Amino acid sequence: MRNRYATVEYLRSLDPKADHETIHRTSCDREFPWDYGRGLEVAIWRTCCIPSISELLDGTGEFARRAQKRYDDTRILLGEIVHHGYASERGRQALRQINLAHRRYSISNDDMLYVLSTFVFEPIRWIDRWAWRRTIETERLSAFYFYREVGARMNIQDLPSEYTEFERFNAEYERANFRLTPSSARVGAAVMRLYSSWYPRPVSDLVAATLPCRLDATARQALGIRRASGPARALHRFGLHAHARAERAAPALMARLMTRPTARTYPGYPRGYRISDIGPEHTRGPHQEGPLALGPASSAENREG
Repeated sequence: MRNRYATVEYLRSLDPKADHETIHRTSCDREFPWDYGRGLEVAIWRTCCIPSISELLDGTGEFARRAQKRYDDTRILLGEIVHHGYASERGRQALRQINLAHRRYSISNDDMLYVLSTFVFEPIRWIDRWAWRRTIETERLSAFYFYREVGARMNIQDLPSEYTEFERFNAEYERANFRLTPSSARVGAAVMRLYSSWYPRPVSDLVAATLPCRLDATARQALGIRRASGPARALHRFGLHAHARAERAAPALMARLMTRPTARTYPGYPRGYRISDIGPEHTRGPHQEGPLALGPASSAENREG
């Protein structure tokens, strides 16, 4: 068995600011591919706790009619940026699609900043609680610097210059804005149905019972979701602790067992797709990308639970 902690030592040798893309890509692809996916799912769910965000999602009907596609779009476009770099041709195309998707809606800068902050902090929080090891400072800072650059390319204003400043904004924005509304309850329920739909019955019923365990009491209250039962909480803890032990002991085996396509609404994925096809209908333009926009995504991107 390879030294499971060899990559950690390599990451410690890098500069979290100058090498943030390499560090973040390594954390996502090699160290925590499954756990990063779960953290991003929590991030998406928590954004629904903000009434102005849930009202927009509920008003467009996208989560009611096409929740899986919206999830696929987010995972694919973020994956392109992480795996190829935000300054690469593919990364720039992915950012273009994200900006096109947002352009027609009136979204406040603070809401955009909050969503960006969840992509930094929710995976870190998930990993530190449930993964086979905790994150190191180099990884945490690299995630911050990475998404700060992404935010700048999305024209988000007032980006914090320090990790702790952004973390403080994240916590304060939630305290000030998390609130139960009819739209947050509807969108939050749609997300729960989506996450449990990935599994056949009766597994999907067990997953649905444990999903509330991924949220803290404040988020559950803002989404109108009841706390999971005692047996469900125990099953949740047991399953995640068992997964962490397996990841630590046999990462290659876990990679084979836990790999499956993340995008269910794009036929043929991940063998080939055009970045211009990713996103809502209004973001789709003529297919002008050329060969660079065709090809497989990173295999680590496809690791699902």
